[in-house]
Amino acid sequence: MHALAASPTRIADLPGPAGLPLIGNAHQIERARFHLRLEQWRAEYGDAYRMRIWARRFVVFGDPHLAAEALRDRPGTFGRTARVSLAAEEMGFGGLFASNGEKWRRQRPMVMAAFDPGHIRRYFPALVQVAQRLSRRWQRAGDAPIPLQGDLMRYTVDVIAGLAFGTDINTLEHDGDVIQQHMDKILPMLFRRTLAPFAYWRWVKLPADRQLDTHLDAFRAAVQGFIAAARERMRADPQLRESPTNLIEAMIAARDEPGQGLRDADVAANVATMLLAGEDTTANTIAWMLHLLSRHRWALERATAEVRRALGSDRVPTRLEQLEQLEFLDACAHETMRLKPVAPLLPHQAARDTTLAGISIPAGTLCIFLMRTGATDAKHFSHPEAFDPDRWLREDAAGTKRISMPFGAGPRMCPGRYLALLEIKMAMATLLGGFDLLSVSAADGGEVEERLAFTLTPSPLELRVRAR
Repeated sequence: MHALAASPTRIADLPGPAGLPLIGNAHQIERARFHLRLEQWRAEYGDAYRMRIWARRFVVFGDPHLAAEALRDRPGTFGRTARVSLAAEEMGFGGLFASNGEKWRRQRPMVMAAFDPGHIRRYFPALVQVAQRLSRRWQRAGDAPIPLQGDLMRYTVDVIAGLAFGTDINTLEHDGDVIQQHMDKILPMLFRRTLAPFAYWRWVKLPADRQLDTHLDAFRAAVQGFIAAARERMRADPQLRESPTNLIEAMIAARDEPGQGLRDADVAANVATMLLAGEDTTANTIAWMLHLLSRHRWALERATAEVRRALGSDRVPTRLEQLEQLEFLDACAHETMRLKPVAPLLPHQAARDTTLAGISIPAGTLCIFLMRTGATDAKHFSHPEAFDPDRWLREDAAGTKRISMPFGAGPRMCPGRYLALLEIKMAMATLLGGFDLLSVSAADGGEVEERLAFTLTPSPLELRVRAR
């Protein structure tokens, strides 16, 4: 006789933190430390547990293999949560980021083409120009402390605007009212709204919501300016419709083709998404990397020696081949993303009934996948809390990459991962090639802390360098 298959576990039978009537576990959660609370509960309740925030019930998964399984099955079984998608669309940057199903499938090829490695390589001379501006900005700072995240976000905004939109906005050499000063307010408010008990802002706006409207108005005006400039280029050169040179031209050409199902709003939403995603995630990774290197001087000295050997007499990389020689610096980037992933948790919603790890997941169930717990677990990494870039240079590094997934996995893996790694290495090589890194510290003089504001950010950092 064959044994009967075990029935799937019900969500109600999973362990989890005790909550209060009405609010559930909301009183135990601080927004900026939400990821740390979920990781703490994973240590207490295991790789699958339940929790509730007001009326919304969640299943939280901490096993990286389960996360990979779910992420590979997108957008069929799992997709963006309805709350995230709606909040992003209300702010005007739904696009590929917030789309599911057929809408996502229509837009994905255009975005992937924009971040094709060949296209990025052709953009490299413009990237060198942006890096030179970053170097000059830090030279002008002299001995004064540099607001690290602000400068890095200017750098990443300039890169993404040039690559994806063909526009040289040059925020690095302009102060005052620049687009980055509006952009860095948007994702934290998106995070706030996704955790709110209800969509209060549709009926009454708090001061933070009114401030957001001001930032969104300025941001939308900039986005429309990028689109208008691209349309003007395409009117002047109709060949760009057949052979677009960047993302915005490709989207406009597709928008104007009959039967594509794309609207002006879709073009604007993807422009906004590329700006926001390209700015925040890469800038924060570079900031974390500098912080970790400043605390591990042996790694800093080794990375510096590697960069200066590759650059020779240059102070800023001028050839792609120079960056390709930086194996240890690349390993430092991957080790940073293992310890400080910009997306330490990924919320998703089941699009249909399914099972995961033997747990019955009805359609509509909200799931959160913890993306750091596996990467900092001794089951998968020796000395998991240590900053050890060499682990990425060993023969078993391929297995390491299957556990640490800073760019996600499956069909919705981040399309900008190649560009992000190139930006990281270019910024780091610019700093280590042209400057001595003196210190990276919290701007308030305290300890550097993790803060979740949709992405994982360090508390504001100050950089001090000395030009060579």
